[in-house]
Amino acid sequence: MQADVSDPEQAKRLVEEAGDLEILVNNAGLTRDGVIVRMPDADWTDVISTNLGGVFYTCRAATRGMMKRRRGSIVNIASIVGLHGNPGQTNYSASKAGIIGFTKALARELGVRGVRANVVAPGYIDTRLTQVIADDMKDVMLANTPLGRFGEPEDVAGAVRFLCSDEASFITGEVVLVDGGLGM
Repeated sequence: MQADVSDPEQAKRLVEEAGDLEILVNNAGLTRDGVIVRMPDADWTDVISTNLGGVFYTCRAATRGMMKRRRGSIVNIASIVGLHGNPGQTNYSASKAGIIGFTKALARELGVRGVRANVVAPGYIDTRLTQVIADDMKDVMLANTPLGRFGEPEDVAGAVRFLCSDEASFITGEVVLVDGGLGM
């Protein structure tokens, strides 16, 4: 199934087509980097609409069923830059910081109904988003990462899998950094 989660109707359709969800992982995201003084309105709006709006729309569509069943786990993917910022990424940083605040409020709202909501905040993971970073910037990032490497998608998937499992049944409202120590 595929949908543009920045569109409320498509996000709702996606969740409906998926059926009775016990797990929702919001991982849609995009970047439109640029310094704020030259950032077009569309770059701000597109990033906020996809990264933060998509989380809102899919959570809104999925939570009613989870609350009725009194069971569910939501994991929203943010980023280390949602906690620390990054030059040239005011839009992306704001969207990812918004996901963190949204998820903490959601955890408080849904916890009484047995639904958990958490955040995984990756550092620099070897994906299409980081492959476009200039080599000199990658060197700086690696020098500031105690484990001395970029993460792999499997590193993030492991944290998500844990948070969705029964082993994490008493964890909600948390931000799990998967960043090789970069954020400490």
